[in-house]
Amino acid sequence: VQLQASGGGLVQAGGSLSLSCAASERTFSRLHMAWFRQAPGKEREFVTAINWSGGSTYYADSVKGRFTISRDNAKNTVYLQMNSLKPEDTAVYYCAAALRLYASSWPPDRVDYWGQGTLVTVSS
Repeated sequence: VQLQASGGGLVQAGGSLSLSCAASERTFSRLHMAWFRQAPGKEREFVTAINWSGGSTYYADSVKGRFTISRDNAKNTVYLQMNSLKPEDTAVYYCAAALRLYASSWPPDRVDYWGQGTLVTVSS
């Protein structure tokens, strides 16, 4: 499965940005999807996840109430809507997929497929 992320860019603090991640295969609907991020000099961390149907979502405490994950299985695409962005949200954002759902305790080494990453920069 190939994952293609897009939508990153530069935004001022308090602003919004939307990311998309398109999957290459129809097996997308069987995959649980997630977004991770990696800030400069830091380890990759879990941001949010959504189960295969879209019926369950999970968020890191740092983004709860500000970020929303969603998916459209007909379009093989997962989305991340980011509102009220903060400078500390600056990172490369990666979409990820796996056959097993780890909810909000999803470690990076349990990802089956990674996207290429898209840079989000939030200026203060």
